[in-house]
Amino acid sequence: MLTRRGGSAREAALDMLLRIEREGAYSNLELNRTLKEAGLSKADAGLATELVYGTIQRRLTLDYWLERFVARGLDKLQPWVLVLLRMSLYQLVYLDRIPPHAAVGEAVKIAKRRGHPGVVSLVNGVLRSLAGCRDELSLPDDPDPARRLSLKHSFPQWLAARWIEVYGEETAEAVMAALNERPRTSIRVNRLRGGRRSVLERLKAEGFDAKTSLLSPAGIVIRRGGNLADTDGYKDGEWTVQDEAAMLVAEACGPEPGMQVLDCCAAPGGKSTHLAELMGDVGLVLANDIHPHKAKLIEDHAQRLGLDNVDTLSGDALQLAERLEAASFDRILLDAPCSGLGVIRRKPDLKWAKTPEDITEITGIQNALLDSVSGLLKPGGLLVYSTCTIEPRENAEMVASFLSRHPEFELADELISWEERGALAAAAGRVEAGLQILPQDAHSDGFYIVRLRRKLIEKN
Repeated sequence: MLTRRGGSAREAALDMLLRIEREGAYSNLELNRTLKEAGLSKADAGLATELVYGTIQRRLTLDYWLERFVARGLDKLQPWVLVLLRMSLYQLVYLDRIPPHAAVGEAVKIAKRRGHPGVVSLVNGVLRSLAGCRDELSLPDDPDPARRLSLKHSFPQWLAARWIEVYGEETAEAVMAALNERPRTSIRVNRLRGGRRSVLERLKAEGFDAKTSLLSPAGIVIRRGGNLADTDGYKDGEWTVQDEAAMLVAEACGPEPGMQVLDCCAAPGGKSTHLAELMGDVGLVLANDIHPHKAKLIEDHAQRLGLDNVDTLSGDALQLAERLEAASFDRILLDAPCSGLGVIRRKPDLKWAKTPEDITEITGIQNALLDSVSGLLKPGGLLVYSTCTIEPRENAEMVASFLSRHPEFELADELISWEERGALAAAAGRVEAGLQILPQDAHSDGFYIVRLRRKLIEKN
């Protein structure tokens, strides 16, 4: 079902939520596609985005409350009716700026257009009852912390239990609360096209509420404004939209002009182009991705930024050792495929899609990738391993396992003093190997970064 051009924000949100649930569409991609097609005003596009992300984020909690008011049970409802009830209850509970009568009234209008009188009566009755007692809605004070936090913050219980096990109850709750916050937009200034101060002044002149990042010297945080990808500055290659934590990865590589650098899993190219910028566009950044169309995206990205030293390669990163010369790169970046638990704030559907088995499966791939690409590094060179997850089995434990298998590698000294990078003081020292950023540390994505050096003299 395609959203009609000129339709309402709630209709668009309902259609998107149904496609995400039925077809497994990714929430961020579905939003981008639908908002382009729907012809919504800026305000309606903002409301549709809020409804999609918020309804997905709070699904478990919303269903807990709905179950008390739907006598036949939620599993007996048509999918679109259940999604409509969730979306409307989200407005009643979490969006103070929307009057209850508006949330209920708009839901009833949608029900009349899509369903029979019995459905209309159900939607009207359930939502009016909820609106009348919304200030009394509460959650049980379960003595089991995993069950309690799972329901309070609307996360799968297995994930709540895992984070409590790893980080303790207080930190686990902070992680879940942070991942339910609205994501922050940030850009990376292209140092080859101007300085951060001039870009900041330009953005403010164009009506953006912007400030310099405390995490990255190339970063600017956008607190309010329009679509940055539609600006002349973006089109002219003055900046790239990128999370602040992701900006730290290329910097941790310490690339220098003239080096040979390999980015193993490079799409969409944010880190590859950052490496090239840090190298002053001198040397080589070989950016590989398994999908040819994504390699083309990297090329387009580099061209927009005016970079000539980015070459692309398309193929499975596990086969790079067969295609490239051994010990031929000064720097290797393995931004590995991962569970993505650190970016749930941007992709809330991830928390409902992932399973414990997924993490077990992905760690096998990460192990194989590290083993495979490590031989491409020159002695004395640096291998930077990074993920956008907060799961230790994919991060610090992965690195410990790799080092136990590869005595020719060691942990490298940190290039950056993390304690001096704004809110990253809490992250520094959290794990023995590398940097584990949690989403509440600096309102960035959750990220892991570690620097590994191949020893100059290898012992047999």
